[in-house]
Amino acid sequence: MDVLNEILGKQPGKVIAVHLSYASRAAQRGRTPAHASYFFKASSSLCGSGDVVRPQGTELLGFEGEIAVIIGKDARNVTPDEGWSHVGWVTASNDLGLHDLRTADKGSNVRSKSGDGYSPIGPRLIEAAQLDPAAIGVRTWLDGELVQDDSSAGMIFEIGAMIADLSRFMTLEAGDVILTGTPAGASVAQPGQRIEVEVFSLTDPTITSGKLVTTVVEGPELAPFGNPPFVDDKQRSDAWGHDVATESTDAEPAFELTAEIRERLMNVAVATLSSQLRKRGFNEVSIDGVSPLIPGKKLVGRARTLRYLPYRKDQFAAKGGGYNAQKRAIDSVNEGEVLVMDARRVNDAGTLGDILALRAQVRGAAGIITDGCVRDYALVAELGMPVFAATHHPAVLGRRHIPWETDVDIACGGALVQVGDVIVADDDGPIVIPPHLVLEVLEDSEQQENEETFIAEMVAAGESVDGLYPLNAQWRERYDAWRRDD
Repeated sequence: MDVLNEILGKQPGKVIAVHLSYASRAAQRGRTPAHASYFFKASSSLCGSGDVVRPQGTELLGFEGEIAVIIGKDARNVTPDEGWSHVGWVTASNDLGLHDLRTADKGSNVRSKSGDGYSPIGPRLIEAAQLDPAAIGVRTWLDGELVQDDSSAGMIFEIGAMIADLSRFMTLEAGDVILTGTPAGASVAQPGQRIEVEVFSLTDPTITSGKLVTTVVEGPELAPFGNPPFVDDKQRSDAWGHDVATESTDAEPAFELTAEIRERLMNVAVATLSSQLRKRGFNEVSIDGVSPLIPGKKLVGRARTLRYLPYRKDQFAAKGGGYNAQKRAIDSVNEGEVLVMDARRVNDAGTLGDILALRAQVRGAAGIITDGCVRDYALVAELGMPVFAATHHPAVLGRRHIPWETDVDIACGGALVQVGDVIVADDDGPIVIPPHLVLEVLEDSEQQENEETFIAEMVAAGESVDGLYPLNAQWRERYDAWRRDD
């Protein structure tokens, strides 16, 4: 790392990597950690753009585009608010790893993540003073196709908080490198493929690291001693990014809201889904007290969350202005996601206006739900995006709220909402479906609606509801025949 050596006047120090730090990645993997966790990578794995070797006989070289921060001044026992001030530079990184050796490492990542060339960073260093730590973008391309596109606004843990956390136990020294975790989209690269990562300012895209370029080449086999590479279907699914990362060997695949499942949910009434959830003991999954700005608009998507806390002058001064949590949430919501806001059912201050609603729509959001108020009500409705709110009010959020944090467990309209939950809403209101229940609830809801279509036909034909609603054995035989003839 010639540029870094020149600035520091010495070799880079520790290389610390963060496990799961982005809400998009957490939603993909089906779990959101309460606290950040870390592992070390060998400093000898640091390099710039160039080739990385995948040993012959291995198959799972994973790439992870990340924001790398380089400590500029020592940090020990600093607070989260002080953490960012200890960052000297920011650049792009690719946290490469050979999943074939994860079993050998038993979770330590010593060999799987510390191979020579497995921590490329660069090509240019951005001075931290030029950046808003909550507005740093990161993008990754594989053979020219954009596969990761997120920003520090989508992080579960702020960079300053990571630095403070680590500084409780160790001195972070000038030159230490922290790889801050990867968003959704990390996967596997094959020999001959080219990975590019860029980090840039969201507020001024001309401030950029440039593209860090890594080309995968095949090298000789690993020497035939020591713990050998091992791959099974679990390792493959984890490396390719399709299943939940877990130590259990009987892990269930992570739920994916496919286009087909989304369409089926769009065709089932929320009332039907609610009754099926109630049969399973889920009685507190409706987001109460909200209604659609545009009647007849159906909403289906996976949850992202934003939490407001009550206004207090000192805390609003610290967290309410600038690129606050509200703006970060809007700026990081992804295509098909629903931003759910916990506004404590306060009905006299806005939590969403037309500009931020437009930004969410441009980002591809499936919709927005708030148990608070919408201001610019008519303009938000004109956008045509599904929005559910308690009511409307002209006041800005600073009258009652502090935008506090994103992508945490929240209470909205009396319902617990977690990142990755499936939200379905129609004119009856929104409900929250835990991902592991979606398929069985959907199938039984479709069955219920088929039965109710038959029952309605029979009632319209003059039949009594006695024994028909619900179906007794005799009517069920007639229903089965009706279904065969349909």
